[in-house]
Amino acid sequence: MNASVSILAEIPEDLHESLQGYLDNHPEWDQDRVFSAALSLFLLQNSQTTTPDATRSYRRAARVYLDTLFKHAV
Repeated sequence: MNASVSILAEIPEDLHESLQGYLDNHPEWDQDRVFSAALSLFLLQNSQTTTPDATRSYRRAARVYLDTLFKHAV
């Protein structure tokens, strides 16, 4: 099952303009895909897998990151 949670976030205007430029040049990507990839990569880079629960969370974040990164446009 692939569940989604909607997030409303304010971002700096410069970041929004950069994101819009990226999306304009990469039509196979959308805003949701970019945010999923960015957030999962952040969690991977900043995780501490010292407990079984943390290890499971790391693996789930890794799965989301890889699925998002290598998702093919349909």
